[in-house]
Amino acid sequence: MIGTRESFVERFGGVFEHSPWVAERAFDRNADIVLTANAVHSALVAAFRPASHAERLAVLRAHPDLAGKLAIAGGLTEDSKAEQASAGLDRLTASEHARFSGLNTAYTEKFGFPFIIAVKGLTKDDILAAFERRIDNSPEEEFETASAQVEKIALLRLRSMLPGEDNA
Repeated sequence: MIGTRESFVERFGGVFEHSPWVAERAFDRNADIVLTANAVHSALVAAFRPASHAERLAVLRAHPDLAGKLAIAGGLTEDSKAEQASAGLDRLTASEHARFSGLNTAYTEKFGFPFIIAVKGLTKDDILAAFERRIDNSPEEEFETASAQVEKIALLRLRSMLPGEDNA
């Protein structure tokens, strides 16, 4: 049973980084969401995709830089900290950190939001290669790519929250 709007938002409001409005709209559209990772993900994505450009941009901007200042200061959400650590971004050498910092700055200056990638299963070298490839995208291409990555991150988070038959 899904429960109340408040309990749904409390449980899933952070799946899209610091953007509980996604869970609020998902619940408002369908209060009978089955509590499986795929079903909740579908409902959240159905609320995220038709949102205004400004709302989606705010979700992108809510994500932290990879291996950035928040990570160093210990200011990441638990999900973000675990995700970045799984790719070794918490164990960078000084030169690797400088490379990530330079790419973060160039990317954010170009697109107006941080580089976003679902890091699960990736190495720091995979992430750097994607960074270097995607920085050449057009703003429109990268907005869509980053949005798709946010959706992928949400699914991975939900799969860790809702073990079940559709999580294989």
